[in-house]
Amino acid sequence: MSNSTPVFIQFGARSEEKGQLVHPGAPVTYPPDVEARLTADAAEIIGRYPVARSALLPLLHLVQSEDGYITPAGIEFCSKQLGLTGAEVTAVATFYSMYRRDPTGEYFVGVCTNTLCAVMGGDAILAALEEHLDIGHGGTTADGKVTVEHIECNAACDFAPVVMVNWEFFDNQTPESARTLVDSLRSGESVQPSRGAPLCTFRETARILAGFPDERPGVLEGGPGDATLVGLRIAREQGMTAPTTDGA
Repeated sequence: MSNSTPVFIQFGARSEEKGQLVHPGAPVTYPPDVEARLTADAAEIIGRYPVARSALLPLLHLVQSEDGYITPAGIEFCSKQLGLTGAEVTAVATFYSMYRRDPTGEYFVGVCTNTLCAVMGGDAILAALEEHLDIGHGGTTADGKVTVEHIECNAACDFAPVVMVNWEFFDNQTPESARTLVDSLRSGESVQPSRGAPLCTFRETARILAGFPDERPGVLEGGPGDATLVGLRIAREQGMTAPTTDGA
């Protein structure tokens, strides 16, 4: 008989990997006053849905607006409100990339590195920001102001390369303009996206995504730009029309 060495297989994420839901200092439960406030907000959200568990996505945004990312306290809160297990809530929270699993700065800077943005310079922008900033664990600067990560396509290819800050668009970026942008964010300057309202913080954005009113001035302004509408303009100039539904 030959001697054999036991093989141990570790299942699940390793403790040193990014994206853990448990971090030093992460809340496990909410204080009574915070719990009461969030419960009132949750009741308003849940009341919009005929089936309570359908409110899970906005509830995750709600707890993210409280903590800046998804914490054990947030998971427990959503579970309690909807009568779900922690595993059910965690499965959803870890599926969608808009739910953060690491502490996030006031401004979440996402650099698109999908095909067109990468070809147009997205990879160079991401590399420039990572070199320019003092990025710590989770991609966040030491002052906690800015978190930088690559993101997937955000449907603004006609303005590539695109950088998003708290999900607001900054079009046609370069390494130089991106460095200026993050420096302005860290210094507390008011920054205006290419389209839409002035920036708010990441937590304020999460509350808006939970379904609460966005009261920023100009929030409904800034429709599609010329690059988006050029095909429609050419079609009209050429007298083109869409086929009828009966195929005639």
